[in-house]
Amino acid sequence: MVIKKWINTIIEDINTIKEKDVAARNIFEVIFLYQGFHVLLAHRIAHKLLYWKVPFIPRLISQVARFLTGIEIHPGAKIGRRFFIDHGMGVVIGETTIIGDDVLIYQGVTLGGTGKEQGKRHPTLGNFVTVGAGAKVLGNITIGNYSTIGAGSVVISDVDEHCTVVGVPGRIVKQKKYIEGQLQHNRIPDPVSCELNRLKYEVKELKEKLEKLENQSSKVNL
Repeated sequence: MVIKKWINTIIEDINTIKEKDVAARNIFEVIFLYQGFHVLLAHRIAHKLLYWKVPFIPRLISQVARFLTGIEIHPGAKIGRRFFIDHGMGVVIGETTIIGDDVLIYQGVTLGGTGKEQGKRHPTLGNFVTVGAGAKVLGNITIGNYSTIGAGSVVISDVDEHCTVVGVPGRIVKQKKYIEGQLQHNRIPDPVSCELNRLKYEVKELKEKLEKLENQSSKVNL
């Protein structure tokens, strides 16, 4: 029964990669060429051994997987179903991280802590979360279901469901850019740019009002 469950999980992981990555042409490419699949397989073994309180071996497995794939996942991290790391080089996932189902993350992502605090010190990602390339999600925070973290963002506070976060530090933008499981990198709004544009139009309106007042004043003086 346990073996059957493991086989079903592996098949599900392979199908997830095929669905989310158009470059995955067949099962053999996924099995032999995708480091995200390799590290996830190693993590599931290490995590189970850690659950059984086996010493040393779980960390050894995770470090060997890190050496071979460039992806570091602590054996203590809890990862849900259909998790996909696209490309993956430089990804770090901390010990107390909790990841829900159908989560997609890109290369260079860090799900890390902010210090030497004890207990839960790493992020919790809900279901259907996408984390863009190079993003850093730090501390014991929660990223709500269906939320998207833009590439290069640094998130240090909780994010509600169905939100898009961009910038350093991360700012919540109430616009949905999660389309059919793919992060639309080129369509994520920049809150700083939006704010500057708003200020530009306000200044323009103030200039127009000032010009009207000056014209009225000059007519009165005449």
